[in-house]
Amino acid sequence: MGPQKDVIDIVSELGGIQTPEAAQEILHAKMDEANRAKIEQIQNPEILKKIANAVVMCQPDAVFIATGSEEDRQFVRELSLEKGEESKLPMEGHTIHFDLKEEQGRIIDRTFYIHNEGEEVNTLAQKKDRAEALEDIRDKMTGIMKGKVMIVGFYMRGPVGAAAANPAVEISSSTYVLHSADILYRNVFAAIDGEVEKLGHFYTNIHSEGLNRSEDLPNARVFMDRSHLTTYSFNCTYAGNTLLMKKGNHRFSVDRSVYEKRESQLAEHMFITGIEGPGGRITWMIGAAPSGCGKTTSAMAGDHFVGDDLAQLWIAEDGTIRSINPEAGIFGIVEDVNWDGDPVLMECLRNPGTEVIWSNVLIGENNVPQWVGNNEEPPPTKGVNFQGPWEKGMVDENGKEIPMSHPNSRCTLKNAALGNYSDWNENPAGVETRIVTYSGRDSDTMPPVWVAKDSDRGVVIGACIVSAATATEVGATGVRRQPWANAPFIPGSLGDYMDAQFQFFGSKKIADDKRPILSGLNYFLTEEARGGSSKKLLGETRDVKAWMAWLERRAHKEVDAIETPIGYLPKYEDLKDLFKSKIDKAYPEDLYLKQFSLYIDNIIGRVDLQIEAYGKEKNIPPKLFDILKKQRHELTALKEKYGPIVTPQQLEEG
Repeated sequence: MGPQKDVIDIVSELGGIQTPEAAQEILHAKMDEANRAKIEQIQNPEILKKIANAVVMCQPDAVFIATGSEEDRQFVRELSLEKGEESKLPMEGHTIHFDLKEEQGRIIDRTFYIHNEGEEVNTLAQKKDRAEALEDIRDKMTGIMKGKVMIVGFYMRGPVGAAAANPAVEISSSTYVLHSADILYRNVFAAIDGEVEKLGHFYTNIHSEGLNRSEDLPNARVFMDRSHLTTYSFNCTYAGNTLLMKKGNHRFSVDRSVYEKRESQLAEHMFITGIEGPGGRITWMIGAAPSGCGKTTSAMAGDHFVGDDLAQLWIAEDGTIRSINPEAGIFGIVEDVNWDGDPVLMECLRNPGTEVIWSNVLIGENNVPQWVGNNEEPPPTKGVNFQGPWEKGMVDENGKEIPMSHPNSRCTLKNAALGNYSDWNENPAGVETRIVTYSGRDSDTMPPVWVAKDSDRGVVIGACIVSAATATEVGATGVRRQPWANAPFIPGSLGDYMDAQFQFFGSKKIADDKRPILSGLNYFLTEEARGGSSKKLLGETRDVKAWMAWLERRAHKEVDAIETPIGYLPKYEDLKDLFKSKIDKAYPEDLYLKQFSLYIDNIIGRVDLQIEAYGKEKNIPPKLFDILKKQRHELTALKEKYGPIVTPQQLEEG
């Protein structure tokens, strides 16, 4: 069962505005003549009431309508510098934003779904009853914009006209949020009424940074109201907590795909990229990974970039799966981004011509952004970073060395700036999707690449992602289950979401010759896990180009594979050739054996972990357990025959 719709709308309750006429009166009172002329172009009564109720609740001194014009964009940029939310850097169009040192990632402990009685909520998420959320929002957001300007923008999450796109209204007192929104999304002020009428819904996001003090962070909250497609965020500044068109609205899109569009649409935490194959063909690939686990790197490794973080999927009338990127830009982690592994992105970051908002990097003595892993010489010895003045060797209150940049430092820029950018990013038809991958930060278990035997087993690969925690979530540690790399953003039950996955990829609406391959991708295996002494990667980041190239050929049935209990593995000779042709690198057979031998006990341990965890969930489709138990049986038989480590050669011999 999806979210209830006949429940109180919190912002309407707190604002009290019930008619478009009353809304216009409130809005006009807070606007100058230029902004009154803008808002009069918006005719949708529900949009007007949402904005007006937000005004009554937050009590700004003035309201500015951001239409996406260059004049309006410049107003936001200049106000951001004036407020100090951003500071200019020497390179034209570059600015730096610092979040509070205690807020360098998503505040998962203060993020809640607004819960209605009898409603299922993901067991991996937090919830708060509607009445309690109402009082929290009333207490913390009433008057929060006094002395500030409320800025309102109108956006599309996806190209205008796309079947799976979603309109959104962004309301914030933060200029950094609205500046980021204009880079990351499509301002469609002139088209918003038509898109909302056509699609029948819109998302609303209401945020204020408040006084932006560390002492206010315990009172920071992020609320998602699934019933009314509205997010609330206050007393915080990190974009993952404030720019709620991103992961906040992604949650609503997941909800809609599960409860309103089951079998026909999905909303996923995935990159989109095109890989060139023989004869110049382009094969489109999408891939899931938790934040900080290589989505951007994988997206950039493709030849035709569409997106690095989110994807909306649907089954088109011609029987193909189509994918669009809800975003028009990237909010990318910069740690370990360098000329060797990410030359396309580095071109934008280090050369003039691209508007970039940096966040939480080090600003060195020459006012140039620096970050851990950029491998540039000489490394800086002092500057200003996320915690204030910094010098090499500084330690925190616990005696731990402070890095020059936070692990979750980011860059925000337009997709179109990238050298491998594809115009398909703005094509409402979406890209024909033939490869789906799932991956996590897995140091010791799964091989670099493998392909599921069928769509159901592919869904299980996604359900069984396990990954080391990253700096994208405040306070997160250890190795955790990360189902589909989407679990933090699944509002309803995991069982409902899993059923939607099985139904979508197994749909008879997909043409047999257009079905994608579903696969696992892992380039975080370490030398230590395969008998070495180093914690370094067993390979290099750039190797992903070879793994992706093999998947491209496999999707077109041009390479054979080795059948195993977990799926199909590549053969050595095929990989050897692709390493040479794609990255001009030798690929020794002993490395292949380390990477693609099955470490049976590790894999069985993973299977047991998943069976136990999903056994505690409600309404999990039985086929998940059937597939996992069959895998376990086959893996155990292999171990009995060959021992705990099984080589590709042994698998081929059978």
